[in-house]
This record gives sequence, C-alpha cells and structure tokens, in this order.
Amino acid sequence: MKLQSLVLATAAALTMTTAFAVPAGTWSVAAGAHYVDPKSDNGTLDNGLSVDVDGDVRPTISGEYFIANNVGVELLAALPFHHDFDLNSADGTKVLTGKTQHLPPTLSVQYHFDGYNLPMNVKPFVGVGVNYTTFFKERVSNGADLDLDDSVGVAGHIGLDIPYAPTESFRIDARYKDIKTDAKLDGVDAGEIDISPWVYGVAFVKQF
Repeated sequence: MKLQSLVLATAAALTMTTAFAVPAGTWSVAAGAHYVDPKSDNGTLDNGLSVDVDGDVRPTISGEYFIANNVGVELLAALPFHHDFDLNSADGTKVLTGKTQHLPPTLSVQYHFDGYNLPMNVKPFVGVGVNYTTFFKERVSNGADLDLDDSVGVAGHIGLDIPYAPTESFRIDARYKDIKTDAKLDGVDAGEIDISPWVYGVAFVKQF
C-alpha cells in the first residue's frame, strides 16, 4: 500500500506543473515593447471637429518590488510615444492634422497567482494603479498653438508570465489607461480629448 501510494504521488508530481509563490523582498525587471491603441472615438472639440488619434509602439521598462508573497508594486516607464491625430468635420472630412508626444509612467499594485497547475508553470497576474501622462511637442498643421494638459487616471493591468529559467520569464500583458486631456488652441479652451487606450506588450522578465 505504501509503495502504491508512493508511485501514485510520483506520477502526480511528474504530470502536474506547479507555479510557486514569488517571495516578499524579490525584485523583478521587465524590458520589452508596448503598443498604445487609443479608443476609437477620441471626442469632439468645441469647434465641432472630431478627434482621431492613431497608435504607436515604443520600448518600455518596468521594475517591481514584492512587498508580500505574490504581491508587488510596479513602476512602468517608456520612451516617449508619438501620436499623429486628425481633426475631422461632421461629415468625416479631414480639416487639420497634428502631432504630439507623451510619457505615461504608471504605478500599480499587482497580485501574481500561483498553485493553479497551469501548463508550463504559467503565472497569471492582475494589477490596478494610477497613470500620469504628460504631453509635449504638440503641433497643429495650421500653425495654431496647441497645448494638452497633463492627465491622471486609473490604470488596470493583466498578463501572463511564462518561465523559461528559474528566475527568467517571457511576459505577455495588456493594460487599460484612463487618459483624458483638456486642449487649448491659442490659449482658448477647445474641449477634451479622450485617448483612454488599451496598451499591449511583450517583455523579458528577470527576478533578483
């Protein structure tokens, strides 16, 4: 009976994959790239022109410190994202074009799940936090002075870490960021632009 129990336990161990907790005090660094995909309807300015903002991809880096087992605090940074945008009339005719750059550092508290016996020791995680976005180098094709206010909003984060070494993994993730900015043209309030993108990324993660 003891031998049978030992055989069954060994077989179970060989056929199940178990992801272990990330201990408190661990640091991780993730380097990769993310694509910012703005929502489809970016608002209508006070002059009646609708805004259409395109997406962009840039290198990103994040650091996470685990304040408890499986619970980490993450800061995401990136090179400036570049966005072209169109200002369109009610019938969809492009009236003006513009450009802007932005930096969207994001601070999140995250929980990394373990013990679910997922294939390849995959570890899903979720997070919630705050995003601060600052805009600069705003330009409009007619030469008007465009100014976009900084934005603070809620950010959500979901993803999967796929280990390929004891302290290294490949990450696939998605974030939602609430990014709304008040626009001024030649110093006059022009309305709100709602970018609020989904942000999709991949990264290599190293734990220390």
